[in-house]
Amino acid sequence: MKKFNITVNGKTYEVDVEEVGGMPTAPAAPRAAAPAAAAPKAAPKAAAKPAVTSGGSKVTAPMPGTVFKLNCQEGDTVSAGDVVMVLEAMKMENEITSPVDGTVAQILVKTGEAVNGGDVMIVIE
Repeated sequence: MKKFNITVNGKTYEVDVEEVGGMPTAPAAPRAAAPAAAAPKAAPKAAAKPAVTSGGSKVTAPMPGTVFKLNCQEGDTVSAGDVVMVLEAMKMENEITSPVDGTVAQILVKTGEAVNGGDVMIVIE
């Protein structure tokens, strides 16, 4: 078994890897302990997303992407089918429309922010 440190998205994991197949090897001679490496710095935590504070109709991201443009502000009146924002995904600009008539109660994203599929982006009451 060999030990490796693997870093994924800024978080370090220590893993044991077993070599399969090939010629069996003799155990390695013990080595003098190397000086301890400095512990990796923790990745900065992403800012917490604002919580949904109202129970209106939620406009969710249909796919992962980046908020390209917001076409509304909190307090604006929108109609069903109005384009409330543009989401860039897979190098295409996707118009995101309001599912209902109402007033924009909450905008949970900002331009340039990455979102995952299913994330709530706007709440309309």
